[in-house]
Formats: sequence, C-alpha cells, structure tokens
Amino acid sequence: MKRAIRSGNLFDHDASADADEQIDALVEQGGVSIERIVSMGHASPPGFWYDSPRAEWVVLLSGAAALVFEGEAAPHQMKAGDHVLIDAHCRHRVAWTSDQEPSVWLAIYYPDDDAAT
Repeated sequence: MKRAIRSGNLFDHDASADADEQIDALVEQGGVSIERIVSMGHASPPGFWYDSPRAEWVVLLSGAAALVFEGEAAPHQMKAGDHVLIDAHCRHRVAWTSDQEPSVWLAIYYPDDDAAT
C-alpha cells in the first residue's frame, strides 16, 4: 500500500502585522484537529469569546501572547514554550499577541469526553 508523506516547517510563514491571522489545518482525523496558527499583533474582537465544544491543547512556539478566561481577573501571559489545556466550553479570548515578532501556535483540538456527561 502506497502511503503519502506530508511534511513542512512550522516556522515557514509570511506573517506581518497588517495581514490576517494565518490558520493552517495540518491534520484532521477522527475528531482530532491539529492547526498551526500564526498571529502578529492580533487579538480577539471586543466582546468575542471562543467557546468550543472540543477541548484544546495549545502551545506557543514563538512570540508572546495573553489569553483571557471568562471569570478570571488577570490575563494568562504566555511566552515561547508555554502551553495550556482548555476544557470544552471554557470561554476564552486572545487579549493580545506580540506585534514585534510572529506568535506561532500549535493547537490540538479533540473531543472532550467529560463535556458530554
């Protein structure tokens, strides 16, 4: 059986502060998605909250950012190497990302079995 090999480099991108955030789906299978997200000076729109039915594990590979979780007073500051596990339906938003260098995220979304109970 012939197998396809797909490869790339997570740091190959053309992000700039005046461009849209770049989201690339790397894998989508069996309810699991892996995305590479490149942000530069981006933030969630005012009043917008992410509220995913799936859990999300995200690591910041480069740059800097801050996430805000509903009900939390202080933003969750992140630097390269920091990761966070976000339960399904945990409302959150991106407060800011660095406008001096690209913030490269790797996000893994998967079904949250606990959310169904």
